[in-house]
Amino acid sequence: MTAQPDRAGRYAVKFDDGTVMRLYRQTVEDFLLYSGKEMDDDEVQKLRIAAGKMSAKMRAVRIVSASSVSKSDLEHRLIQKGESKEDAKQAVEWMTDLDLLDDEKTAQQIVQRCISKGYGRSRAKQALFEKRIPKELWETVLADYPDQTEKILAFLATKLGDDWDEKDLRRATDSLLRRGHSYQEIRRAVQEYTDGRDFREEIYD
Repeated sequence: MTAQPDRAGRYAVKFDDGTVMRLYRQTVEDFLLYSGKEMDDDEVQKLRIAAGKMSAKMRAVRIVSASSVSKSDLEHRLIQKGESKEDAKQAVEWMTDLDLLDDEKTAQQIVQRCISKGYGRSRAKQALFEKRIPKELWETVLADYPDQTEKILAFLATKLGDDWDEKDLRRATDSLLRRGHSYQEIRRAVQEYTDGRDFREEIYD
């Protein structure tokens, strides 16, 4: 067993057959490991199981520390990273028991980020879907989604300025649609921004 952990905080334990297992300190202490310790097959199997569970927990901590995730998203990402389904599920339950995972709070954070970036309600829905937020929470967190007219007007001012033509307006409109704003919202904002300037209605078709 290595005397010092690697950057991830794991100790390398090498077995007689040449295989190497990387273990966190907690697992090393739980199994009272030391260099030269002999273990039978049953003990090695228990060690592997414990190592897998601890690996999933520590990876879950790193993921949650780096970004807002839902329970379903965290479990999915752990499995993608190579953790077993059972270890991933138990890691999520462990994080939930520690009050480190809350789908509604995560959903609220996602929606607030979308609002601050000037995204429309549809883009917020897409973000909730991508983060695997349960759909029964969507209505609650989206209920007070603010009117985006001012954000759309600011976007138009940045993209168009005073010297623009129909092509510029179409490109700006397409960009606003990609940002999750509805046709109705964009139409109202464009009418206000152009202040009666002539433009073709089919730009919204």
